[in-house]
Amino acid sequence: MSKPTWKTALAGCSSTSAFFVFRHRCYGGLTIPMTQAHSMAQQIAQTAIDFEEQRLGRRPKSVTVVLGGDTLVITMHGVLSRAEMTLAENSVGAAKLLEFHQELFNHSSEPLRREIKKITGLELCEMGKVKAVAAVQVFPTGTVVQVFLLHGRIPDADHWNGT
Repeated sequence: MSKPTWKTALAGCSSTSAFFVFRHRCYGGLTIPMTQAHSMAQQIAQTAIDFEEQRLGRRPKSVTVVLGGDTLVITMHGVLSRAEMTLAENSVGAAKLLEFHQELFNHSSEPLRREIKKITGLELCEMGKVKAVAAVQVFPTGTVVQVFLLHGRIPDADHWNGT
């Protein structure tokens, strides 16, 4: 079964979960914006793309945003460099890469966290100085996953889905 695109993914979503895949269209360096009103999921996906481009100088090939209750998962596909993917092929390199990305995320995620709060209207959980109660996972395929715990749930699933 292939991954659904955002058009097909919204069908059949319950009020407690939603799935969204965003693939930006880029023509000669120009990103073509979508013309319809953006759902919360689309806004978070675009924010994650912009955040990665500003932070690392490269854009993910696609971003998947999933909301399940009070947990927000952002998966960025194709964001690692070739050197990072090579490093992640063995367990020692993968551990170092994961540690690097977790530290980088811990020290640079505040703008992303602020935007998620602005878009969802919900605070993100924190533990003391560690802003990222969010977990970060790095895969040798070039995929990076960020998991955030929200204070509460999105009350209107239709607003999340854009329906």
